[in-house]
Amino acid sequence: MSSLILPGRQRGIREKLTRLHLPLLVLLTMIAGAGVITLYSTAEGSWQPWALRHGLRYVAALAILIGMGVVAIRYWMALAYPIYFVALIALIAVPFIGEVNMGARRWIEYGGFQFQPSEAMKIGLVLGLARYYHGLRAEQVSHFLYLIPPALMIGAPVGLVFIQPDLGTALLLAATGVILVFVAGLSWRLGFLGLLGGVAAGYGAYRFEFLKPYQLERILTFLNPDRDPLGQGYHLLQSKIALGSGGLDGKGFMEGTQSQLKFLPEMQTDFIFTIFGEEFGFVGAVGLLALYLSVILTGISIGVASKSHFARLAVIGVVITFSLYVIINTGMVMGLAPVVGVPLPLVSYGGTVMLTIMAGFGIVMSAHIHKDQDVLRSGDFL
Repeated sequence: MSSLILPGRQRGIREKLTRLHLPLLVLLTMIAGAGVITLYSTAEGSWQPWALRHGLRYVAALAILIGMGVVAIRYWMALAYPIYFVALIALIAVPFIGEVNMGARRWIEYGGFQFQPSEAMKIGLVLGLARYYHGLRAEQVSHFLYLIPPALMIGAPVGLVFIQPDLGTALLLAATGVILVFVAGLSWRLGFLGLLGGVAAGYGAYRFEFLKPYQLERILTFLNPDRDPLGQGYHLLQSKIALGSGGLDGKGFMEGTQSQLKFLPEMQTDFIFTIFGEEFGFVGAVGLLALYLSVILTGISIGVASKSHFARLAVIGVVITFSLYVIINTGMVMGLAPVVGVPLPLVSYGGTVMLTIMAGFGIVMSAHIHKDQDVLRSGDFL
């Protein structure tokens, strides 16, 4: 009733729930459903150990998405810097209290629960940059002095993640940050100079052996998979065989030989797109990619429709992160990018990654529900 009397009053939770972007929720659920059936097949027709947990995690993450969506967008702007700095502190703590898993120290464990701070930073970086550029005028965006804070905001977490070591996540964070700075209005001339600097930095990392031996091997294997077909090149060659053998319409559900005979490594995470492509073929793989593209386009449309500059940048940042997940993962299993251990969002098994993705889309949902909201107004939390 108060919303009728006071035009600026925030709508009640029930009314906000009616404003949920249902097509986006349906698309995300369809992608997660593809993950459940693929994980079921990967476990040879068993709900354990992956498929059931994946489905239950998605339901819980969906509730988190909706809960974040009904929170007013201005509060996410107010929390942007705190979220970024909490994630940064967690990254700093990883070398001291982090748990070693598969040769890397990336996780913090507490009470039997493992948490990967680099995943939280993917959202923290987007929110932090969106908050920073929300407060700048157009002419300040490309000024050298105003480029220093975002450079530090991007460089600090990228460096901390790189030394864990986690090259894939470091590259994803760097790419997300740089693209978002461009979206905020950075001059393309400065961007070109930055690109040259990035190429120089990459060459320096190679020339002065900053990369771990296995990271360098992955890059060299990407350039020539046949140089070590039974070692570093084995995974990529098996992935290509599986995708190619799927043909146009696939071998059928649970009929993929490369997956069922365990020729593929990390089938439930990094190479799950390969399994999906082998079983459902080119048509199925394109269909899954079409779902991802639909989510991306939907997110862009929500960002464009938002009146708040912070909301627009935050939404586009989430979409960039989501897109890079898809591009890097599908690219690496097809031999178009080095194998760097980036999962396929909502399809690969992994609780922290799923929470990151769904929390990001919780921000997107908040921007949609509150697309007409002035982020500078005071008022109710909801």
